[in-house]
Amino acid sequence: MPDNINAMTLRPVPNVTPLPTLVRSQARDKIKSLDELAIVAEKARSAGRSVVLAHGVFDLVHLGHVRHLEAAAREGDILIVTCTADEHVNKGPDRPVFHDQIRAEMLAAMECVDWAGISFFPTAEQVIDIIKPDAYVKGQDYIESDEDVTGGIDLERQAVESHGGSIVFTEDITFSSSSLINEHFARFDPEVQSYLDAKRNEGFLDKALAAIEKIADLKVLVVGDAIIDEYQYTVPMGKSAKENIIASRFDGREVFAGGVVAAANHLSTFCKEVEVLTCLGRRDSYESLIRESLNENVTASFVYRRGVPTTRKCRFVDPGHMRKLFEVYHFDDAPLSGHSENEFCKLIEERAPNYDVVIVTDFGHGLMTKKSIDKVTNLARFLAVNAQSNSANHGFNLITKYQEADYISIDAPEARLATGDPFTDLGVLIEDNLRSHIDCRNFAVTHGENGSVVYEPDNGVSQVPAFTRQVVDTVGAGDAFLAITSPIIASGASMEVAGFIGNAVGALKVGIVGHRQSVGKVPLVKFLTALLK
Repeated sequence: MPDNINAMTLRPVPNVTPLPTLVRSQARDKIKSLDELAIVAEKARSAGRSVVLAHGVFDLVHLGHVRHLEAAAREGDILIVTCTADEHVNKGPDRPVFHDQIRAEMLAAMECVDWAGISFFPTAEQVIDIIKPDAYVKGQDYIESDEDVTGGIDLERQAVESHGGSIVFTEDITFSSSSLINEHFARFDPEVQSYLDAKRNEGFLDKALAAIEKIADLKVLVVGDAIIDEYQYTVPMGKSAKENIIASRFDGREVFAGGVVAAANHLSTFCKEVEVLTCLGRRDSYESLIRESLNENVTASFVYRRGVPTTRKCRFVDPGHMRKLFEVYHFDDAPLSGHSENEFCKLIEERAPNYDVVIVTDFGHGLMTKKSIDKVTNLARFLAVNAQSNSANHGFNLITKYQEADYISIDAPEARLATGDPFTDLGVLIEDNLRSHIDCRNFAVTHGENGSVVYEPDNGVSQVPAFTRQVVDTVGAGDAFLAITSPIIASGASMEVAGFIGNAVGALKVGIVGHRQSVGKVPLVKFLTALLK
């Protein structure tokens, strides 16, 4: 192929005449930016040639891709193939296996591919708008648009047709990159791989996806503490010359709506309607930030406390490896009382009976009093609870303050604090001890890199491993687990299915800094599919 994009040629035509010495171009010479590819496409059209575009992840290029792209090349004169940049590959932690530059070079190495590129956009529509292909080629897996969980194929069709092009579906042998990667690449420890192999054989993917679809029409009320999570990025410079302190250089600041708001936002793409009930301080309320942070189908109702701020946890973070150095709490954790408590309980009375699921995220900062706990316990159709232990309430905010619930989700230290048992196996701890403290059928105990332990009377204890080794930030992972598993359990899924989904949610969440984004339905479904395909 030519080195210069201004030199436009058709594919070589067989010639019986002996050719002079041929200087072969390298595959990477065919890799161009999207702007350069737009010039290629425009020159081709001006010369009366038709342009074909194919786009995808192409994480592991295989025979199915070869046949697909050979078929695509037959749809026109110039075939351009683009792959999604690493940062937008929504297949979960540890994916893609191959860097975008490697994937692009593999595509460019194919004889049928004229030009290749990397798209730094999250979806294909922007690539289509830039290239304006005459034909946009997809595999047969996308023929039924109703089966595309992303909804992207319909948007891609609209984008192609808006430029006068058409979408074409190829039909040939198909493979799955995820299946081949799962079969031939050791992405997990042997114990985790064996677990995934067993669940794959049990048809666990269909169960998990069905459980997610089943909660689409549910209404969920999320009750709990509002927290502002502030990240002050500071780069340590060394010891001060005159003091016994470490001096740091300020390197930026991010402020997120966390706590109950973050938990509710995780649910926004899974459930029909989500509402938040919480309390804000009149001083430094951060109400505008909170309202602006709410996802599209999430609403919020507030009560207010005079003379105190909305709880703000300021973490000082070394941005190099997202190491937290220390944190400062700005809050008043005295129990809610008087008019504010009465107003909050009235909101619970009005709202709770109207929702399919009520989730309590109790961070122990004074919001959930005995009175409000009694309200949610008596009025919720299905009550899911987490009572968090943190540096401000260690040993005082135990899950046992809730005498009754339908689902409890806590971490291992919280379970051990609640039972006063530091050594017993977690499964035994739940079945023989924790259940005697709380009237509850469904328990999940998260355990960091060890995954989670879940319990229900019919199936007993199940252990679900963790699905990632890449941890960027653990803040909010347990809340995401609670939020998404709660309606799934309320809809009748088994605890093991819920725990599997919850661990996948946690794996996605620990790859997100703070609350920069929520765990969405599409990335979760893609990750589950990548794990179990």
